Amino acid sequence: MEERYKISDPRVLKVVAHPLRVRLLGLLRGDGPATASELGRKVGESSGSTSYHLRELFKYGFIEEDADQRDGRERRWRARHRYTSWDAAELSASVEGREALRIMHLRQAEMVGRVMEEYDQADWPEEWADVSGMSDHLLTLPPAALREFNDRAEELLRDLAARHAGDPAARKVHVWLGALPRAAKEASPEEES
Repeated sequence: MEERYKISDPRVLKVVAHPLRVRLLGLLRGDGPATASELGRKVGESSGSTSYHLRELFKYGFIEEDADQRDGRERRWRARHRYTSWDAAELSASVEGREALRIMHLRQAEMVGRVMEEYDQADWPEEWADVSGMSDHLLTLPPAALREFNDRAEELLRDLAARHAGDPAARKVHVWLGALPRAAKEASPEEES
């Protein structure tokens, strides 16, 4: 599996930003190869619907057929990349790009909400419950500091994943990084000066 699929065309970002497609791609990345029927059962859709959306993901290079694990009559699909990325500055240069970014950000927020709704601390031992959750920070930073934060966080996550590969206590975990400037209408007078 390749590391990253970098999108520069807003039309391609819109393709993957479709609510069902983003879920299907996430399942293929997180759970491995699957058929349209298997994915349909997981997301509560018909295999016809999932087949259509899988073909769209294939058409734009997000997934590929897993020929090693053919399942009789039905194709097994696998993700081609671990991550999808894009240059927000480049995409935001056009109206279509800004719209694609807005849609993708909303899909990402929906996914965070879905995962948080499904999480029940009672299902996990104390050591997991103690480190799970989200935090919210409101800081005053320039864009360069946010870039540094994102770069260092990505580096730390890669390092931690490599160091703990094979650890029997390790589980797949969702880790989100997000930062947006606070809208001026929400800022207090002290922040605006």
